[in-house]
Amino acid sequence: MPRLILLNGAPGSGKSTLARRYADEHPMTLALDIDTVRGLLGGWLERPTESGLAARELALAMIRGHLRAGHDVVVPQYLGRIDFALRLAEAAGEAGTGFVEVALVSDVEEAVARFGRRSRQPVTAEHRDAAALQARTGGEEELRLMYQRLLDVIAQRPGTRTVRSVEGEIDQTYGRFTEALGPALA
Repeated sequence: MPRLILLNGAPGSGKSTLARRYADEHPMTLALDIDTVRGLLGGWLERPTESGLAARELALAMIRGHLRAGHDVVVPQYLGRIDFALRLAEAAGEAGTGFVEVALVSDVEEAVARFGRRSRQPVTAEHRDAAALQARTGGEEELRLMYQRLLDVIAQRPGTRTVRSVEGEIDQTYGRFTEALGPALA
């Protein structure tokens, strides 16, 4: 049975890296980075809220289609409120598939430092976009608030499986992530 995997975490925690690796190791899995979808919308930076909401709607349509086709979907997305997690759970239910929530956690100061280092040397368009958006919305203090909102979401979603994310330990973090997923649903 296919499953929808929400991979929540602070910006810079490794969500996209782990999602991509999971997809690479599980053929036909869709690693659906909503920030990538948002970046495809013209003028998204001038309308970050509107474009973010539109990207989520587009992502939900893609998720439903891919799950119904019998394939896993992993969504690496920071969520500081539970509303989109609920919509993802609903989409999995509509498709008759499993839903697994995993959150990458670390120390808040480590999370802020990791995002700062990534922003200074972005590797991907998504990293550049995230740095541009963060610069417009409050910098380091906003990142600390975002981390607290992440912890609040985890507290509200008792089924969330937490995974310690350690910078530079990609293989170990990936191992903890796949272990947290448990066996594939049959």
